[in-house]
Amino acid sequence: MTDSFFHPVSGFDVPRFAGVPTFMRLPHLSLDDPRLKDVQVGLIGTPWDSGTTNRPGPRHGPRQLRDMSTMIRAQNGATGVRPFEMVNCADLGDVGPNPADLHDSMDRITQFYDQVVAAGVIPLTGGGDHLCSLPILRALGKSAPLGMIHFDSHTDLFKDYFGGTQYTHGTPFRRAIEEGLLDPKRVVQIGIRGTTYDSEDRDFADAVGVRVIAIEEFHARGPEDVMAEAREIAGSQPTYVSYDIDFVDPAFAPGTGTPEVGGPNSFQALQVARLLKGVNIVGADIVEVSPPFDQSGATAFLGVSIMFEILCNLALALGEHSE
Repeated sequence: MTDSFFHPVSGFDVPRFAGVPTFMRLPHLSLDDPRLKDVQVGLIGTPWDSGTTNRPGPRHGPRQLRDMSTMIRAQNGATGVRPFEMVNCADLGDVGPNPADLHDSMDRITQFYDQVVAAGVIPLTGGGDHLCSLPILRALGKSAPLGMIHFDSHTDLFKDYFGGTQYTHGTPFRRAIEEGLLDPKRVVQIGIRGTTYDSEDRDFADAVGVRVIAIEEFHARGPEDVMAEAREIAGSQPTYVSYDIDFVDPAFAPGTGTPEVGGPNSFQALQVARLLKGVNIVGADIVEVSPPFDQSGATAFLGVSIMFEILCNLALALGEHSE
């Protein structure tokens, strides 16, 4: 049993519509809190979408994710895992971005995660657009390149936009590979689909060894078979998980900036996260939840439900490591 200080507020004690809506009703700690040293998994918000090239809004994602996360209870209904009794978790707050300066914002994000890594905390992030992943990887992949399991309808491997702009939500993993933060031969991208400008991103993936699993292959093989391959590609080495909510069909997750039809349903969205069991996850994010396009909060509820599945796998892994 973990320290009760790190347990969520129960809906039996305070109704879910009451209280401050931290991630999953966990205690909020700042990075200078003396109890940070006891945290094993930190839930963090990156409210920033200056990399968005069309429909903005994910800067508001972390707030809606937190609000909808009050619906998360203590036990996984499918697996029986009770993560809050296995690992110490806390809401570490939001990175404070500079909405007027893209590069300063990325520096701020990296500096925040440098402190998280130095404290020995595994970060589980709610974004933000997908460019947020790059400065996070600059902190987590600083000492050695990571593998990555990436759920998305887009590769985010483009060279640039608008004739030379290299930092958008369509380029983060091209930059991460170029900067040596990711080992491309340990990167798998799942769910890729939709109309395209050209094949430049896929050509790059083929050239460097990134495994791309298009949605047609995903549906033909099924989640279990695809995720078995993903786990094999990641291997036993440190791996990052990046989950763009537009991986999911917009019938189930309309609140995102660049929706693509033909994707998985909400059950499959949870299933692939559940099938990350055994992966050596050193950090994860759920990005591109855009409240202006789904004010009901249904997309955000799916997003935090996916976060909970990832958290359960982190708890299992950390629990095994401590034995």
